[in-house]
Amino acid sequence: MHLPVKPTSSTSPNDYVAEHVRSIPRSGIRDFFEIVQSMDGVISLGIGEPDFVTPWHIREAAIYALERGKTGYTSNLGLLRLREAISEYVATNYRITYDAATEVLVTVGVSEALDLALRAVLNPGDEVLYHEPCYVSYSPSITLAHGHAVAISTNEADEFKLRPSALRAAITPRSKVLLLNFPCNPTGTVLTAAEVKEIAAICCEHNLLVITDEIYSELSYGEPHTSIASLPGMRERTIFLHGFSKAFAMTGFRIGYACAPAPLIDAMMRIHQYGILCAPIVSQEAALEALRHGRNDMLDMREQYRLRRNFLVDAFRKMGLPCFEPQGAFYLFAGIKPTGKSSHDFAFGLLKQEQVAVVPGTAFGPSGEGYVRCSYATGMDQLEIAAQRIKRFIG
Repeated sequence: MHLPVKPTSSTSPNDYVAEHVRSIPRSGIRDFFEIVQSMDGVISLGIGEPDFVTPWHIREAAIYALERGKTGYTSNLGLLRLREAISEYVATNYRITYDAATEVLVTVGVSEALDLALRAVLNPGDEVLYHEPCYVSYSPSITLAHGHAVAISTNEADEFKLRPSALRAAITPRSKVLLLNFPCNPTGTVLTAAEVKEIAAICCEHNLLVITDEIYSELSYGEPHTSIASLPGMRERTIFLHGFSKAFAMTGFRIGYACAPAPLIDAMMRIHQYGILCAPIVSQEAALEALRHGRNDMLDMREQYRLRRNFLVDAFRKMGLPCFEPQGAFYLFAGIKPTGKSSHDFAFGLLKQEQVAVVPGTAFGPSGEGYVRCSYATGMDQLEIAAQRIKRFIG
C-alpha cells in the first residue's frame, strides 16, 4: 500500500520560517554598512567599534593562554578566576556585591547575556518596556523571547532621558521588565543619580524586573555613573549586564557577563549551557588581564573619546545642525531637521556624494527620525575630514 505524497509545488522555503522570526526586520545598521563595504574611500562614522587596537598586554594574555595549551572548555559559568575578578570589579566600581560562585555568568558578549536574560524571565506576552531611540537589537531580542516590546519615546528637549512620568504612563498589568541602557547607544545620554533613583522607585512600586545594559558605563565624561542595581531594593530585582568590547577595545573577543541573584543566573545558565556551553577560554583569559591591569588603557582611550566628542559637537553646531553634548558612550546623535531631509535621505545622500557614512536615526526606532548617529570612535584626522565633507554636503 502506497501512502499519498503531500504536494509541495506551492511550498516556499520561507513557509518554514517561524512567524515571529519573519516579523523581525533586518538590522538597519548592518544593511546600510553592506553598502558602505562595497565602496572605496569611505570615512565611516557608523559602526560602534573602537578604532583602538586591543592593548598589547591583553592580547599577550590571550597569546600566552594559547601557548600554555589553554584550548578546552571551562565551567558553563566561566572561569572561576574571571568570575572572582568580575565580582571584585563590580563591587569596586559599581558598589554592588555578587557571589562569584553563583551570581556571575560569563557570556559571549553582552548580546548573548541580554538574550539569556530575556529568555530566562519572559513568558509569552509579557511586556518589556524600553526607552527609544535605542540599540537596534532590543526590540527584536524581546520578540525572539516571545515577549511584547513596548517602546517609550524620548526626545532631545529632555536630552533623550527616560522620564518617570513617561515610564508610569507605559506600565500596564502585563509589564514585567524594564530594559535600560545608560550611557545610551545611540544618543550618549546619561542619567544622574537622582534620576536613576526616581526610576528605581517606580520599579519597586510596580514590581518590575530591571535588565540594565551598562556596556558604556566606563565611558562617562561628567558625573560618575550610577548603576540602578546599587540602589536600595534593586539588587534583588536587577540583572546587571556588562562586557569588555567598548571600554577595553575588545569587540572581537566577544566576551561579556551578567550579574544577578543566584536563581536568575541559574536560569540563564541553563539556557547558556545548551546553546553555547561556555565562552571561549582564550577570550576569558584576555578579559581577566583587562580587569586586572587595563584601567589605565581605558582612561587613556576615554580621554581621546572626550576630545573627539568636543570637536564633533563644535563642528556640527557651527554647521547649524543642533545637537546636545553627549555625556557618555562615543556617539553623537545629531539633528538634521534643518536640512529638510529625512534621516534616510541624509545618510544615503551623504554617503553617495561625500563618501561619509553615518547611521540614519530611524535604525534606532521611529523616534530617531530627524537624526543621524555619528560614532567618534575613529581617529581625529578622519573626523576632521568627515566634518569638512558633511559641511560641504549640507551647503
